[in-house]
Amino acid sequence: MEVFLGTGAAEGIGIGTAFVIPEPVKRAIPQHRIKIDQLNKGWLHFEQAVQVVTLNLSEHLEMLSPDDEQDKIQREVFETYILMLGDPVFLKEVKTFYEKEQFNIEYAVQFKAEEYAAKLRNAGNDYLAERAKDITDVFGRVLDEMLDIHPFDISRVPDGSVIVAKTLSSADTIVLSQRKISGLALTEGGVSSHVVILARNYGIPTVVGLEDITKKIITGETLIIDGKGAEVLQNPDKSTITEYKMKIREEYQHKLALRAFLDKPAVTKDGTLFHLMANIGTPEEAEIAKAEGADGIGLFRTEFLYMSTQGASLNAATRTFSEETQFKAYKKVLEIMGEKPVTIRTLDAGGDKIINAVDIPLTEEKNPLMGLRAVRLSLEYPQVFKTQLRALYRSSVYGNLRIMLPLISSMSQVIECKKLIEEVKAQLREEGIPFKEDVPVGIMIETASAAIISDCLTEVSDFFSLGTNDLTQYTLGIDRENQHVANLYNEFNLAVLRLINLTLANAAKAGKPVSVCGEMAGRQDSIMVLGGMGIRDLSMGPKLISKTKELLSRFTIEELEAISAKHLNGIWDQLNT
Repeated sequence: MEVFLGTGAAEGIGIGTAFVIPEPVKRAIPQHRIKIDQLNKGWLHFEQAVQVVTLNLSEHLEMLSPDDEQDKIQREVFETYILMLGDPVFLKEVKTFYEKEQFNIEYAVQFKAEEYAAKLRNAGNDYLAERAKDITDVFGRVLDEMLDIHPFDISRVPDGSVIVAKTLSSADTIVLSQRKISGLALTEGGVSSHVVILARNYGIPTVVGLEDITKKIITGETLIIDGKGAEVLQNPDKSTITEYKMKIREEYQHKLALRAFLDKPAVTKDGTLFHLMANIGTPEEAEIAKAEGADGIGLFRTEFLYMSTQGASLNAATRTFSEETQFKAYKKVLEIMGEKPVTIRTLDAGGDKIINAVDIPLTEEKNPLMGLRAVRLSLEYPQVFKTQLRALYRSSVYGNLRIMLPLISSMSQVIECKKLIEEVKAQLREEGIPFKEDVPVGIMIETASAAIISDCLTEVSDFFSLGTNDLTQYTLGIDRENQHVANLYNEFNLAVLRLINLTLANAAKAGKPVSVCGEMAGRQDSIMVLGGMGIRDLSMGPKLISKTKELLSRFTIEELEAISAKHLNGIWDQLNT
């Protein structure tokens, strides 16, 4: 038995069979001249690859339900791809270029596909722009077939697996959440990375920072993963397996004991009431939040709606996420939660949450976390933003909706967003579509600039929600996904706490409510600090709600204030030396 030590990221114990995810192979297209007697062989190779891809698409097409709405969207994708693969005009252009220039067939295909896509993108027509993305996607699959590159399909992972990988995308984690996964063992990623956040929400034990584990563990081996102990055990003996099964039973008994708090309010030992809400990424998770006794939804991450549809299209670009599809998703969450508040965050894409959608072009950025993401992306593509706003306002009549804008760094961004909101509301009035006029519109405080000007932002915002993950990342200048600097990521850093305190003070003066929806809201140590600072509204993974109620029941507000004071006075490090 070998033990691998890492960093505990999501608590829990899992026992299962190792499944090692291979690292993705990047497509590199060679470019070289060929002899005239090699032309036929190259073209035959291309035709065979087209046949294989067409057959694969046809097989997936047959598996789709004609009645399911999402399947209809994917059916449209596959049918479009099959038509493109058989387009005689385009194929003739490729062959003419190939025979005239006598470059290798792979380069000829890529060159003509990109040339044709560029023409479509520059045509000034939205429909043709979508087709541009389609053609690069489908012939990219042909090139992968020609180069013997076969992207791994995350949906192939069997139930009961302990996933061993260098890293996972958020989209992959969403797919895995729909399976019975025993754990995640990753070499990369920080404790506040989006993959880890999702793993916590889904109750998947996770350990990160496991160096070289993908090289030392073989698919099929038995693994034990301990998220709290931050270790992975390879090929444990029977006595060790028995020991950990006992720990799993103890965990289960503790969870059963916490059920006593399910229908109780969240109150401190001296009777101070807290509101505990849930963070979700799909409408289905709202059912879990309701079952766990959430006081509402504090954060609905709408970007996960996009990301959860990608795998079904073979990693190709998703279709435009339609107003109707979004409307149904938001309506469902609002109806599930009834009169309880539901805070829906507008699209927070970009950075480390890549969405491959035809209406949001992928852009190469040297520093994507500082680039075109979140509200910046929405304002760059206002039609995407307005489509989401229409769906949100249409759904508002079905519950207690609140709209939240992510990654705000200036007043002008909020003002620009509100102008677009008024345009959408005017359109809905003109069309006679019912909606609530007075839906609160708030912002996330997750940049230092937003915290510093929070007194000004109270004038244009109905509420604040502290996104402590990004607030910590941007305040300290640390990439929270980077394991090399993970030890420097510290939400208790005095600079971060002072920015939180400043925001609370400014909000209190203006009478504006403040909640916390970052990871600090769900961790035992930080809940105590936030409670002592005056926070009474916390939003966390649904499974953490009962645990948080139990924690608060053991402390008075005075005790929580004493804990916070130690941190805010900047002496915590000295106390631990």
